[in-house]
Amino acid sequence: MNEILAGVDLGGTKILTVVANEKGSIMGSCRRDTEVERGEERIVENICLSLEAALEDAEVGKDELSAMGVGSPGPLDTRRGIIHETPNLPFVDFPLVDKLEEKLGLPVHLENDANAAALGEKNFGAGRDGGDQIYITVSTGIGGGIIIDDEIFHGADDGAGEIGHMIVKQGGPTCGLGQHRGCLEAMASGTAVAREARRMTLNGRTPELEKLLAENEIDPEDQEIPGHIIAEAARRGDQAVRMIYREMGYYLGIGVASLITLFNPDMIIFGGGVMKARDLFWKEMTNSAADHALPSAREICDLVEAELGDRTGVYGAIAAAKTARA
Repeated sequence: MNEILAGVDLGGTKILTVVANEKGSIMGSCRRDTEVERGEERIVENICLSLEAALEDAEVGKDELSAMGVGSPGPLDTRRGIIHETPNLPFVDFPLVDKLEEKLGLPVHLENDANAAALGEKNFGAGRDGGDQIYITVSTGIGGGIIIDDEIFHGADDGAGEIGHMIVKQGGPTCGLGQHRGCLEAMASGTAVAREARRMTLNGRTPELEKLLAENEIDPEDQEIPGHIIAEAARRGDQAVRMIYREMGYYLGIGVASLITLFNPDMIIFGGGVMKARDLFWKEMTNSAADHALPSAREICDLVEAELGDRTGVYGAIAAAKTARA
């Protein structure tokens, strides 16, 4: 029997809920405001309302659902279904799973959003034919999920997979946490690229980028430089910006090499918004990974791009629902 599952991608501004079969075919969906300013109980209510709307869209009754999965920013306690605390949601040690199961009468599984993305690609995307694998999201920050023997590796207290905080350059810049100098996130994230682009622009070293900023009326003194504009400057031949991407790829490759050597995975899958600039750093990254990884492990590890795009998280929540059902 092809069971029906619900998946929820819970974010600080939006809740995306889908109803799908266990093969990942989406039957109905609903996107709803999270309304964080109205507090934790309102968020629970909005999840329930979004599920009702997705069921209606799918023309499915709630009694036909087998389970629900929820992907949320962490840190979490996935075993007890608790969100400890996260910057964009008003939860502090909040028992989200208990609240939802009480209201819905369904088994619910809570998963970290990066782990959910890993599950999504493993079950329905680029990793569906692979074995042990690691998902890396390269976006504003860098995170990931590790899958061993078809299951997420959570670590002792759900802390595994914080890939962005591996040190790749001793004494380098700090990341957003302000604690880790030269970590992967500080050297190879979208934030790192924007930081270096701004620094070089203020020093007058990025002619093409400066033209694009003027065309778009962006002042780098007091405004963030959008990633797509930085990438466009590189594609127009701005050598200083191209060097930023090459260095980003080099350090990302060092991080990837460490993962390859440590975990010996069949594949590593790359997702996140910075992958839109893949053409500017992929070759440097793969060369760096090959230079720094154990050769035998690197030879069997495929480096591939994620397939599910913006819906990676919600597909992961569907996969997490299978865990709740089990």
